[in-house]
Amino acid sequence: MKPVVTISSASGFCFGVVYAVEMAEAYLAGHPYLYCLGDIVHNDEEVRRLQAKGLRIITHADLPRLAGETVLIRAHGEPPETYETALKHNIRLLDASCPVVLKLQNRIREIDAPENQIVLLGTLGHPEVVGLVGQIHQAALFVVSSPEEVEKLPLDPSRPTYLFSQTTKAPALFQGVVEKLLEKVPTALIADTLCRQVSNREPHLKAFAESQDVILFVAGQKSSNGKALFSVCKAANPRSYYISSPEEVQVEWLKSAQRIGIAGATSTPQWLMERVKAHVESLLACVEA
Repeated sequence: MKPVVTISSASGFCFGVVYAVEMAEAYLAGHPYLYCLGDIVHNDEEVRRLQAKGLRIITHADLPRLAGETVLIRAHGEPPETYETALKHNIRLLDASCPVVLKLQNRIREIDAPENQIVLLGTLGHPEVVGLVGQIHQAALFVVSSPEEVEKLPLDPSRPTYLFSQTTKAPALFQGVVEKLLEKVPTALIADTLCRQVSNREPHLKAFAESQDVILFVAGQKSSNGKALFSVCKAANPRSYYISSPEEVQVEWLKSAQRIGIAGATSTPQWLMERVKAHVESLLACVEA
């Protein structure tokens, strides 16, 4: 029986990434180049595809020398300082910030007061977290990445305390942080700010991984969402492998597999998963020959 290779329907770009990529492509269709503040998406293959069209990746340090240019803000969002710098240097911004992220930024900014304590579940240095942290100037802010870190926080139970999360974190991790925080501050206000486009994929990916003999999970090495969703697949199917390109697939992984599943993160383009599928089918044909 010939092995069947299937791409999960619960994989590929979320609407925020689609919006940013389409905005970049629309601009590049009529212009020779476009600056983008950081990787437009945490997937090197997709970044290279867009760079071939004229996308130029820059850092915040580059902004002062780009007076009069156009710069794309990616879906992760930016802190207020970025907009101030752009205004100062007459830079036109194409703002592709995800609406879910913008809503979270607004909610955090609204409670930025000296009497408040804000706990943020997130990965330090992640662009979304940088943008969120940039909204806070008065409240006491604590960024944590695990329930264990919550236990060590010097929180004052008598002060108003709020919990938010980076939008792409796993629901199980968020729930663990919620439980630990409520043990320390029973009156803490919990704001579930997880993106449902991300969290709703987990049950689908779990069922998909369980239905396959082997899972090839395609995502960039810098994708925190990719790592979180891969862990779901790995828990459901030990024969799950994390790859960033078709060339990383090893024939030994496919041995005796009749059902080979391909899945990806919210930052994984459909065309890349299709390329992995074609590569796997080519490998299988060579083995059969």
